[in-house]
Amino acid sequence: MRIAQVSPLYESVPPKLYGGTERVVAYLTEELVRQGHDVTLFASGDSQTTAKLVAPCRRGLRLDKSCRDQLAYHFLMLEQVAQRANDFDVIHFHIDYLHFPLTRRLKVPSVTTLHGRLDLPELKPLYDEFSEMPVVSISDAQRRPLPKAHWVGTVYHGLPLDSFRPRTEPGEYLAFLGRICPEKRVDRAIEIARRAGLPLKIAAKIDKADEQYYETRIKHLLQQPHVEFLGEVGGRQKEEFLRHAIALLFPIDWPEPFGLVMIEAMACGTPVIAWRGGSVDEVIDDEISGFIVTSIDEAVDAVRRVGELSRHRCREVFEERFSAPRMARDYMAIYERVLHKARLESKANLVQTLPDGAVKLPSV
Repeated sequence: MRIAQVSPLYESVPPKLYGGTERVVAYLTEELVRQGHDVTLFASGDSQTTAKLVAPCRRGLRLDKSCRDQLAYHFLMLEQVAQRANDFDVIHFHIDYLHFPLTRRLKVPSVTTLHGRLDLPELKPLYDEFSEMPVVSISDAQRRPLPKAHWVGTVYHGLPLDSFRPRTEPGEYLAFLGRICPEKRVDRAIEIARRAGLPLKIAAKIDKADEQYYETRIKHLLQQPHVEFLGEVGGRQKEEFLRHAIALLFPIDWPEPFGLVMIEAMACGTPVIAWRGGSVDEVIDDEISGFIVTSIDEAVDAVRRVGELSRHRCREVFEERFSAPRMARDYMAIYERVLHKARLESKANLVQTLPDGAVKLPSV
């Protein structure tokens, strides 16, 4: 199948450091190529891929300090997609709704994976207008704010089986991996580790939008003796960070659409202690791959019980449920359904039945 993958341009594919959506696009793209499909990736020029790369910008925009208008490159990419649209059987978008006016006018079937939160009131009229757009959720929980959108499937994220090496020995510290922002609640993680009497290592990025939050609410907490702040990590450094952790703390305070870091930890054999909300109940098997909690007291108790969990079993759950080959198969099934529907609609448009029962072929 000829498939286009259209990635956001904020990070390279895969990202050099932190990055969720672009990392998933990388894993999916490489697995589709491995399975023998003809894949074109629209992404930043510093992306690494075995697919054909079309790059509207030279590097990921978040790390390009010279770029002052990131939206301009995304519109350039949309024009590049439109110019090549007939080269593809299906176009898979990962850029939220930015392309909806364009794809409504293209004749090539498309599907859009929604990677972000959908509980914003301004999104409802948008999805009401573009109600025909086939969209994919990354958890069933993500759909709840927009139940009438044209959902064509839920596909959980997946990782290559060799992307993280598991470690069966007990860990040495609690870990927090993600962003410093209000919804990720690193302050909860700091308090949980303090009350559990364990060291906490924090590997996190600070976006420009969250700098004031960091300065006023978090920075002073990092001075505590049990806390070590590492900044952003990626590649093997991230793998070692997760492999040597007692558990990953995931104390979110928002409807997390998926939470890629949870399955990255599981791939390392590291259990996850996660706050109930969003996708957590779908990703974590409570008391198997981690503990689902609703308070700091419960989280501290879970830390003390984490030795009851099998790190080997955490890795098994990852392999059973969250591999890249499984993710690619799920998306291929959606592509086939979208293509089948498009073919049926195309055939229906070839003929028109007149009121007297006669068949009228379209004019050429």
